[in-house]
This record gives sequence, structure tokens and C-alpha cells, in this order.
Amino acid sequence: MRPFALSYLFVVAASALGIAALLALGAQHYPATAAAAPHEDPVLAGTTPLARLLLQIVVVLVAARVLGTLFRRLGQPAVIGEIVAGLVLGPSLLGWLWPSASALLFAPASLAPLGLLSQLGVLVFMFLVGLDLDLGAIRDKARTAVVVSHTSIFVPFALGVGLTLFAYPQLAAPGVPFQALALFMGIAMSVTAFPVLARILEERGLLQTAIGRSVIACAAIDDVSAWCLLALVVALANAGDLAGAALTALLTAAFVLVMLRAVRPGLAHWAHRRQARGDDALHISVVLVILLLAATATELIGIHALFGAFLAGVAMPAAGAFRAAVRERLHAFATIVLLPLFFALSGLRTQLGLIDGAADWALCGAIIAIAVAGKLGGSYVAARLTGASREDAFAIGALMNTRGLMELIVLNLGYDLGILSPRVFTMMVLMALVTTLMTGPLLSFGQRRLAGLARPA
Repeated sequence: MRPFALSYLFVVAASALGIAALLALGAQHYPATAAAAPHEDPVLAGTTPLARLLLQIVVVLVAARVLGTLFRRLGQPAVIGEIVAGLVLGPSLLGWLWPSASALLFAPASLAPLGLLSQLGVLVFMFLVGLDLDLGAIRDKARTAVVVSHTSIFVPFALGVGLTLFAYPQLAAPGVPFQALALFMGIAMSVTAFPVLARILEERGLLQTAIGRSVIACAAIDDVSAWCLLALVVALANAGDLAGAALTALLTAAFVLVMLRAVRPGLAHWAHRRQARGDDALHISVVLVILLLAATATELIGIHALFGAFLAGVAMPAAGAFRAAVRERLHAFATIVLLPLFFALSGLRTQLGLIDGAADWALCGAIIAIAVAGKLGGSYVAARLTGASREDAFAIGALMNTRGLMELIVLNLGYDLGILSPRVFTMMVLMALVTTLMTGPLLSFGQRRLAGLARPA
């Protein structure tokens, strides 16, 4: 155990030093410049804000339902179709084929209410991700899961920072410092879509197999680690200096301790006492209040409300009945109604026309290739080093390469902070789509050509 721990610490330290060296080198070569002033278009006259919002919701829900069903029949997760629905409704297709309808439905200055609703959906979704986090499963597979998940974070993270070092002039928007862009590119390369991955395993009957349990544990640790890194990156971006980032980190650590050491035991005691009364409405009200307060706290701390929502889910009582009741009441509304609005907002920000010329498409291809090499390749090598067979290591790499919704959350956060330009945002959305679309075919290839994928746990 001791040689393993020493080897692991060496890999983590070497990765951190390498990333730090790349960031320092990039900061010397690319000094910060002044940011461009944002431009806002006026809302078209002739419609009320409420009528426009309701029409936007109807169109988004119908498109998400139709394309989600279509992609499910094609053997892909429905979430892929919902993401594509957002692209279809954006300037890349609807705005190109029918500009007047796009301007009527989705005028840029009319998107603020839609954006707020979509953010509420993402908060509830992140709460559900935290709620579904099985700490017991992580402990059971701790050794393999920690090595694979952290390798699948550090390797693509370092590759993302390295890509930014070599292509900063092509990637950076005016006024964005190298460190902020490099850190966000690293995070964006490192994310795994835990919920999409779990759905793929469930649909293919792999969730309760040995490989399924291993991948779920890896993805869960990957999620927690990536969100902690994202919180640090956002703190650095918002604070602007190490002293401010250090204060944010201390406040975040204190908040995590309060949630896990005070709120979680208090909630467990309260839920146990009220379970016999069967007052589910009060349970849900309290849960929603805790979710919103936690999200507000982390937003004020400076690491974004998403982290607080995720931690609120983790802090819920471990009793299965309580978590199942909460999930049952929140999941359908969040995933069927609110999340498609988030996909639509992402699609409206994605403009394929901004990727102009062979050089831009080559850069986009390089982003996709580096993302796949870092995530799939890094996970494969780490899994092999921990004793997994070639077949299992390939399956782990293919599944960990799934990005989907979690990637879009990170990208939209970078866009809102002004770190990712619309052009780079579009390239990264394409990367998220391609890497998620690859998962099903890669698993099918593995199931056809490789043996032992579905061994019982």
C-alpha cells in the first residue's frame, strides 16, 4: 500500500508542477490586455415579455421531446437529442434558414428570463447529481477509482493548458488573461458526464456488472474532484489575485465543513423524527430551502451557485427512502421542463458560422483529438496500471470520455464569466457533442470485438 501511495502522490505532484510551469510560461508570453465592451441588441417590439417567454418554452420543449425520442431510437441517450435541439433552434440552423422567426422567438435581449429559468434547472440538476452520489460505492472501489479518475483529470487538464500555451492567440478573446483561459480549457477537457454515463450503463445492462460499478465509482470521484477544481478556477478568475483566491478557498472549506458536519447530521435527525408523520410537502419545502440557501452562499463566496447546489445534494440524509422521495418529486420537472431550456440557451450561444476557414476547423479538430486522447487514453493507461484487463480498461476509457451536460455547464460558466469567446465556446460545444456521441459506438465495438465486458459483479 505504501509504494502505491508514494507513486500516486508523485504522479499528482508531477502533474501539478507541470501544469503550474505551463501556466507560468504562458503568462510570460501572453500579457493581459483590455477586454472588449459587450454588445446588446434591443428586444424586437410587438410582443410582451411574458408572451415571448411562454412561446420560447413551448418551442424548446417540443423540439427537445422530438429530437430526444429520435436519438433514443438511434441508440443514443435522449440528452444528446435535447442538446442537438438547442443547436437546431440557435443561429446555426434556425437563424440561418429562417432569420425572421429566430429574431422573433429568440432576440438576444429577450433571453434573460429564459436564462434565469435555465439556471434554476441546472441548480436542481446539480442537486440531484449530489443526491445520487454513492459514497459507499466510492469507498468500495477507492484504490482503482481514485487513480483512474484523477489520471483522467490531470492528463487532459495538462493537455488543455498545453494547447492554450501553443494556441493562445487563436483561442483568447480580447482582455482574457492566459491563466484564466488555460485553467478553463483544462477543466473543460477534464469533465465526465456522470448522469449521462450512468444512463448509458443502465440502458446497456452494465450498471450492476463489475465494470459498471468501477466506472460509476471513477465518474463519481471525477465529478467531485472536477467541481472542486472548477470552484478553485472560478475563485481565481473572480478574485483576480492569489490573496483573494486564498480567502475564497478558506470560505469554501468552511462552508463544506458546515454542510457535511452540521447540516447533514441535523437533517438526518430531523428527517428520522418526521418520517412517521408522512408530511412529504414539508420535506420538499425544507430541501428546496436548503438547496437555494447553499447555492446563494457559494454564489456570494465567489465559486458559483452550482457548487452549493451540488453540495446540498451530497448533504442530504443517507436514508434511501428520503432520497428516493426527494428525487421523485424534483427529477421529472427539472429534466423534462427546465434542463431543455438550458440546452436551448447553449444552442443559442453556439454559432457554427464563427468557425471560419480551414485553420479554425483544424483547431476545432485538434481540441476534439486532444480531449479524446487525454480522457480516453489517460483512463485506459491508468486502468491498466491498476490491474484492469485490456477489455475493461478500454470500456472505462470510452465511458469516462463522455462529457454531455456536465461539459455544457462548465462551458456556459466560462462564457458567462467572459473567459470563453463565442467562437471558442462553439468549438468546445462541438467537442462535447462528438465525445458523447462516440461513447455508444465505442462500447458497441468493445462488446463485439472484446471479451468479458459484462462479467457479473
